[in-house]
Amino acid sequence: MAIEAVLLESPTMRATVADRVEVLDRVQALALLPDGVHVTTEGVAAYFGVGEKAIYSLVLDNRAELVSNGYTVVTGGRLTSFKEVCQVQSRAKSIALFNRRTVLNVAMLLRDSETARQVRCYLLDAEEAGRRRPVDNPVTEVVDNPPPPESSLDAAVARIAENVIRSVISMAVTPLLNSLVTEVGNNSRKIDAMTDRVDRLERIVLDDEEKALARRRLRLLRALDEGVEESVDELLV
Repeated sequence: MAIEAVLLESPTMRATVADRVEVLDRVQALALLPDGVHVTTEGVAAYFGVGEKAIYSLVLDNRAELVSNGYTVVTGGRLTSFKEVCQVQSRAKSIALFNRRTVLNVAMLLRDSETARQVRCYLLDAEEAGRRRPVDNPVTEVVDNPPPPESSLDAAVARIAENVIRSVISMAVTPLLNSLVTEVGNNSRKIDAMTDRVDRLERIVLDDEEKALARRRLRLLRALDEGVEESVDELLV
C-alpha cells in the first residue's frame, strides 16, 4: 500500500492530522464564503477539481466522520440568516457547509483528485517532520549524597545555644568592657594630671637653679671687683 493510501484507509491516522488545516493553502488557496469560515459543496468541488456529484457521494459514504469534523446542513431560519450574512442567492431549502477542517477531511478521503493527493502528501511530510523534531528533555541535576535534613531537635539546641551566648555577652562581657573603658579613661586623666605636676616641678627646680646661678654670678662679680682671690676660687667650685 502506498504511503498516502494510509490516510485513505485509516480513520485513526486521519484523526491524528485533522487539525493541520494550514496544508490546504500550501497546495492552493481555498475560497471561503463572506463569513470567512465556510465553503459550499460547489466550492469544495472547485477546490479539488472534481464534480459536485463526487463530493455528494463522498459525504454519503462518510457522513458521520465529516459531521464530527464540522460538516453541517443548514435549513429554516438558520438558512435564511446564513443567506443574508453570506449574500447567497439560492432558492434551495437547505445548504451543506464545510469548514476548513471538513475540507481537509475530504482531501484525506477523495481518491480521484490530484489536489487531494498533494494535500495528503503535505500532511504526511508534516507528520514525519514532527516525529523527527528533537524533544527538549531538561536534565534534572542529581546530587550525590545530599546532606540530611536538619532535625528539629538540633535546630532547637542551636537556637538555645545562640540565645545563651547572647545573654552572657549582654550581662557579663558588655558591662566588663564598659568598666574597663571607664577605668582606662580615669587612669588617663590621672596620668595627665601627674604629667602637669611634673612639668610644674621641673619649672620650679629650673627656676631655683637659675636663681642660684644668678646669685653665684653676682657674688663672683663682687669678689672680682674687690680682688679677693679666695672668695673667687670658692665660687668657681
